[in-house]
Amino acid sequence: MVVAPDTYHVSPEPMLLVAELHGALGLCLHDEGRGVGGLLHLKFMGGTGRPSDVTDNTLSSVLAVLDRFKRGVLGNGSKRDDIQARILAHALPPTAVEPSASLVDLIQADLADSKIYCGSQTIRRTEPLRVCFQPFEGRVWVCGPSSLGAAGATSSAV
Repeated sequence: MVVAPDTYHVSPEPMLLVAELHGALGLCLHDEGRGVGGLLHLKFMGGTGRPSDVTDNTLSSVLAVLDRFKRGVLGNGSKRDDIQARILAHALPPTAVEPSASLVDLIQADLADSKIYCGSQTIRRTEPLRVCFQPFEGRVWVCGPSSLGAAGATSSAV
């Protein structure tokens, strides 16, 4: 199932969630204890991942979507030891001096407030990339836009 920009999908079923990232990030969140996971696909305000013109309303909207996503995956009683999180981001190569904070930093701070460790990787290139996630198992991998079938060999747990 393709997860469109600025949306998410949560599932306890063995399925494949895919997000085409271009100036965007994918947050893979998995609750090992419940066997539930989800993929949140968020576009950056600019292609670099370091938005300088973000308004309070934009940040508020991102945090509201993130909160709904976390509740969908974690429910009300998840043990934090069972939670795995990973952010994979695609950003265009920088062209000028950019602010130091990013959307990735904001999400990592929000997850840290919930006592959830979240690793991240930002890939800076002009070509988009594809994030594939199996929510039931918590497996995530990255591949180019035309190599979905060959990506299984590079998969890893969140």
